[in-house]
Amino acid sequence: MHGHLCWIHDAWCTRQFTRFISKATTQELIRVLSYPKFELSSSDIEALLGDYLPYCETVTDMNTDDALHDCRDPHDRKFLELASAADTDILVTGDQALLELGAGTRFAIETPARFKQRSL
Repeated sequence: MHGHLCWIHDAWCTRQFTRFISKATTQELIRVLSYPKFELSSSDIEALLGDYLPYCETVTDMNTDDALHDCRDPHDRKFLELASAADTDILVTGDQALLELGAGTRFAIETPARFKQRSL
């Protein structure tokens, strides 16, 4: 693996932090990876998921905090719900709609760069 986010891959593979996933966020990940702008083949997507999903802790009880703020992108709400249900401290994302909510949640919402400063 190479690129500016390879450090996060290495950190999660060595379990320096816990990564959570739900059925809804997995479906969203698959949907987004299929966007034409990423130019990923089915085998590329399968390889990415194969390198990602085994290191995730699955959250099935999605009872969430009803006080979650609405996100301007309705597809992103599932990530807020997952972070709440997992009782996580930090949601790491590059999604601007989620980053805009950072002050309105009980967990931090940070870019990968900010998370790297905090954790490494």
